Amino acid sequence: MSCRQSCWLRSPCERRAAVFVLNFAVALGCAPGRQGPPPGADDFASSRRGPPGAALGAKARSSEEPAVRAGEVLERGAFVRDVLQRNPSIESARSGVRAALARTEQAGSFEDPMLEVGVAPLSIGSSHAPFGYEVALSQKLPWFGKRALEQAAASAEAEAAKSDYEAVERELALSAVTLYDQYFVTTRSLEINAQHIALMQSMRSAAAAQFASGRGSVQDALQAEAELTHLEHDAVMLATERDVTVAQMNELLHRAPELALPPPVAELPVPDVPDAPSTRLQGEAVEHRPDIVAVRERARAEAARGERAEREGYPDFTLSTSYNSMWDMPEHRWMVGVGLNVPIQRGRRAGAADEARAMHAQFEHDAARLSDAARTQVFVSLKQLTESRHVLELYEKRLLPVAQQQIDAARAGFSTSQNPFVSVVDAERNLRRVELDYQVERAAYGVRRAELDRALGRIPALDWKEASR
Repeated sequence: MSCRQSCWLRSPCERRAAVFVLNFAVALGCAPGRQGPPPGADDFASSRRGPPGAALGAKARSSEEPAVRAGEVLERGAFVRDVLQRNPSIESARSGVRAALARTEQAGSFEDPMLEVGVAPLSIGSSHAPFGYEVALSQKLPWFGKRALEQAAASAEAEAAKSDYEAVERELALSAVTLYDQYFVTTRSLEINAQHIALMQSMRSAAAAQFASGRGSVQDALQAEAELTHLEHDAVMLATERDVTVAQMNELLHRAPELALPPPVAELPVPDVPDAPSTRLQGEAVEHRPDIVAVRERARAEAARGERAEREGYPDFTLSTSYNSMWDMPEHRWMVGVGLNVPIQRGRRAGAADEARAMHAQFEHDAARLSDAARTQVFVSLKQLTESRHVLELYEKRLLPVAQQQIDAARAGFSTSQNPFVSVVDAERNLRRVELDYQVERAAYGVRRAELDRALGRIPALDWKEASR
């Protein structure tokens, strides 16, 4: 290339223009932006809304790892915590939140600047004309407020995703409490059934002794044997029900269904009934339930999108600068300019605004519907919990003592030949039924308390004040 071609920046005007273009390119390319993970991603990993003691960002443990160490007793709260740490649904919802947080990083960002370079091919290597080229740099700038509204919509969607995550937590916790209480009932029922088998065996021996002494009949021993057969059949059914429940619990824990679990507690703790008035609890549910919060946040996102669509009627600007070496006058080679679109096609923009307003109205109505349902669920759950507590008191204070007294009296009467053996069998059946029903009612009380917590927007079993009854 000739000296004339290689010294094209010797003119002070040209040098100033080239330096301006290069600085403009560097400034646009190096403009400060948010780096690293999206805002809130790390905070979400240790969110206060997660289960106590659980790092929400931690990886789930392997499917082979037991829920608790072998030999320990499996408590209800510990099982719920393990489910909330290991269940794939939690990981799926957590990933959804992280994706929503990442979308907030994308929303409202500037488009990349455009750099255009052109050359005059016939000027390359020409001895008659200098090397001709043109460099242009441009940056699109949205109208004021458009970026902020995009970010507001994305932020609201991220908050809605967080609330969806919390709703999954509460549903899983309710399922975990229900399965744990079923596990307790089946395990306790097997123990009660084993006690009654031993009781019936002693009654069969007593009937045989009565027959041998001439004070009874062979029918008594046969009836005892038939009752024993029914008890053994019930034991097989209860064991199958327990194994099915364990398999379902393992599914929540992301474990193989055939793996064993530690035994439940010996006595199922009974959580307290909330002492706050019903109207206050209803207000808490409307304010804090995650499904209602999620709908409200989506309504807020649609409101931002609607305002953003309305601002589409304002033009966007494009700032540009260029340098063209082929102008004869050096003062004309460097150019700066501004461009803007002309938003005259209003059909698409009006349709987007109408859609956003309609979606906002839909979510607002959904929030009102869910609020009404939340109030009803809290009221009904509280009534059912109060009823269940009353039933437990009846069992503890009246039904269980009376059933025990009946069988004691029937056995004493049979030993003294004051009543037939069938009275003893009937008393034993009644005691067994009352004992089993009592355990079922204890579990039902726990499930109803869990349903109340879910209706209030709380995580069941993790903040209960429990007392053994």
